[in-house]
Amino acid sequence: MKNESIHGPLEKLKIIRGEVVSYQLAVGDQTLGLNRFVGKGLEIRFLDRISCRNCEAPSRKSYGGGYCYPCFKRLAQCDLCVMSPDRCHYARGTCREPDWGDEFCMQPHLVYLANSSGAKVGITRLGYEIGRWMDQGAVQALSILRTPTRHIAGLAEVALARHLADRTDWRALVSRDAPALDLGRLREKLRNQVTDLPVEAVWLEDEPEERFRYPITHYPRTLERLRLGDDGLIQGALLGIKGQYLIFETGVFNVRQHTSYHVSARGLEDPPKPENNDQLELFS
Repeated sequence: MKNESIHGPLEKLKIIRGEVVSYQLAVGDQTLGLNRFVGKGLEIRFLDRISCRNCEAPSRKSYGGGYCYPCFKRLAQCDLCVMSPDRCHYARGTCREPDWGDEFCMQPHLVYLANSSGAKVGITRLGYEIGRWMDQGAVQALSILRTPTRHIAGLAEVALARHLADRTDWRALVSRDAPALDLGRLREKLRNQVTDLPVEAVWLEDEPEERFRYPITHYPRTLERLRLGDDGLIQGALLGIKGQYLIFETGVFNVRQHTSYHVSARGLEDPPKPENNDQLELFS
């Protein structure tokens, strides 16, 4: 195995479905397959530069997933309603970029149940659900409602979230395997409980439950959050990958939070030896 190195601005992990979810570290226009380094090691070195993923201007910080501050304030995809779609203001004619809203928000969406760190409700654009679930590190997922727009999906999510969490507990996600849940039964329970859904939201009856397995040998004993800004280097034994998290023996690294950081990255054949060498079978 060669210690190949790639350089450039960091993007979120590329994810491919398989019997075990497959990951690629995306750096500029280069990628590094990561599954082969699980149980071995990985090095990510900060090159002391951050650039906007939209205009490519240098930036002191990465805002809203990789943007400079001016782009963060201007682009519709950085608006508050992207994170809280129930607050969508497209119908009032105040969308920052109506054409972008037509393409991404005024499209059919799904409301789903997922089991990442426990049961949660979420939304995604129709046709993007599998990628969304793997991106969140879900081990199970089930679509339960279809809506004509993102706004209606957001209103439905708010109604369902009064009975169920709408956030993932990142600490639980990267510290244990989520116990299996009966998502079909949970859907029926919510159908009976929730009486204030938007009329445009339609219950789905026969959607298949999806399941996912992740490349993890075992979980770390410490949940320290590793950041490139601390000492500029993350290096060590890679225990696994789940969602957008790289799980190291020394802690966990959220790739998404470091989008647009310029880095060099390479796999390690001989990472530092962990104190506890016990490894479990590949399972999630």
